[in-house]
Amino acid sequence: MKTTYLASAALAAAGLALAAPSYATGLATCASGAQDTWQSQDVLTTRLKEQGWQVRRIKVDGGCYEVYALDKNGKRVEAYFHPRTLAPVPAGSKDHKG
Repeated sequence: MKTTYLASAALAAAGLALAAPSYATGLATCASGAQDTWQSQDVLTTRLKEQGWQVRRIKVDGGCYEVYALDKNGKRVEAYFHPRTLAPVPAGSKDHKG
């Protein structure tokens, strides 16, 4: 009986976890406003490439652009940028205005 209860509880918890919406990682958040005011990811990619970065992926997280790249020294980088200004956002920043 106890095993059945634990199995049911585990299935219910798994179902709730899958049904929950995705949330930002919380490493940085930006007060970025409407997306139609943002600069494109292509502009950010171009700027970073000019600095010697090899951009692997850019996604939106916490209202910021989250960039996965290799820097000019070949070191793996996870960095955040404000989508309107493309200014770097330090990890741990909350509601960064850019």
